[in-house]
Amino acid sequence: SRVSSPRSSVLWDARNVPFPADRPRRLRRTDALRSLVRETDVLPRHLIAPLFIKEGVTDPEPIASMPGQFQHTLESLVKEAREIASRGVLAFLLFGIPDAKDAVGSQAYAPDGISQQGLRALRDEFGSDVVLIGDLCLCEYTDHGHCGVLEAGSVRNDATLELYASTAIAQAEAGVDIVAPS
Repeated sequence: SRVSSPRSSVLWDARNVPFPADRPRRLRRTDALRSLVRETDVLPRHLIAPLFIKEGVTDPEPIASMPGQFQHTLESLVKEAREIASRGVLAFLLFGIPDAKDAVGSQAYAPDGISQQGLRALRDEFGSDVVLIGDLCLCEYTDHGHCGVLEAGSVRNDATLELYASTAIAQAEAGVDIVAPS
């Protein structure tokens, strides 16, 4: 059978094409076959759980925009991580919410900042059995809510990068495996 392509005058001849070695339709016939040969499985060990730690709270506070998520105390953070890990999720992305905020987000890179406290507590609890990811963004740490150093209403990129580097170092010293700009 000869077919002309609408985009060219070249004819395609099926007789000159070798028989395909892969015939995936046969492996797609039933749910059981598809399950057996699929390439992607999403399992708890493939997931990352977000965790939020808030300085100055005495009990976990629900996050209204994220049902089922809480801003944790240091103690409730570890307890929640234990519960999540017991279900097979062994990676955590930690977001910190400090009490004190300033123009340069200094609590983001303070050795005793709330994120670093949380990272150390999780590392102490789990050792190397979990993956800890630290949120690198500065917006929760600045008094203006932007993710960088502001000057005349604009973010100063070079100055901001220095703060991100300081934050990454502080998180690494606290035990993080990965730093993640959000």
